[in-house]
Amino acid sequence: MAFELPDLPYSHDALADLGMSRETLEYHHDIHHKAYVDNGNKLVAGTEWEGKPIEEIIRGNYQPGAVAQNGIFNNVAQHWNHTQFWQMMGPKGRAMPSELEARLKDAFGSVEKFKEEFAAAGAAQFGSGWCWLVKEGDALKVTKTENGVNPLCFGQTALLGCDVWEHSYYIDYRNRRPAYLQNFLENLVNWENVAERLAAAGG
Repeated sequence: MAFELPDLPYSHDALADLGMSRETLEYHHDIHHKAYVDNGNKLVAGTEWEGKPIEEIIRGNYQPGAVAQNGIFNNVAQHWNHTQFWQMMGPKGRAMPSELEARLKDAFGSVEKFKEEFAAAGAAQFGSGWCWLVKEGDALKVTKTENGVNPLCFGQTALLGCDVWEHSYYIDYRNRRPAYLQNFLENLVNWENVAERLAAAGG
């Protein structure tokens, strides 16, 4: 089955009052994400990976320690990353469920400490990439990855991810990546979605 660009789970202007403009979502979703889908379909066609589950394609093409990944990995992983990203944000679900709050306090000492670590990871990622809250075994961790690399590559479960490629924030924040990350955590995260992912991963 060919990859398809998913619809946003909200309108293009649903996040405008929360710090992510309609223009950003039009460029980011309609152009950048669509390009990953289109390129991924072209690159996978006629290969051993055609018709395979997206997670299998990502894991099967990841090259640990490589300076650059192959085209199939780059495009298919970015398709997966962005599909998660749209779901992890939203105009609703901004109140943090108590069970998630408790787990973050256990893992990081406080919710604020978690946010500090998450924002610091995103700000420190050199060049393009992502920062993540992941579940690894029974532990919750903050990580960062370069380019399209994601938690699937390391056997981790992605609970929350933030895109720190410039196309994610430059229209609204120019070069102020820390301000974008701060706003993401305070205004854009769908904490109910994060809690659902944690519950599905065994809590």
